[in-house]
Amino acid sequence: MPHITLDYSANLEELIDFAAFCDALRLTAIDTGVLPLAGVRVRAIRADHVSVADGNQEHGYVDISVRLRAGRDLETRKAATAQIFAAAQEFLAPVLATHPLALSMEMRDIDPELSPKLNTIRDHLNRDADNV
Repeated sequence: MPHITLDYSANLEELIDFAAFCDALRLTAIDTGVLPLAGVRVRAIRADHVSVADGNQEHGYVDISVRLRAGRDLETRKAATAQIFAAAQEFLAPVLATHPLALSMEMRDIDPELSPKLNTIRDHLNRDADNV
């Protein structure tokens, strides 16, 4: 854990390199020092059918959802949220300056009692290489 999901309008596909955006958010999540390297997963999901604001087809959105295992205090979560959101703003700055774009983010806890996990990624991390 955590899972970071980018839900975005399809009209942004030509404007944003979502593979690079995912990687930038992965690195930022790790840099928070709060989110474990082996648990970070970032994915982008394109929404083909959307209606935004006044219906203008030029309007776009990126909604960032961060789900993480419960147990971190509010101040820690707020700091991580601010750091990740700032990285998103920085990455998207060129598009935000030239296109109508709504950017949002939410971080929420996952109840560990209701979320079983199995992760063997730690067993396969290259300890000698720079993994971040």
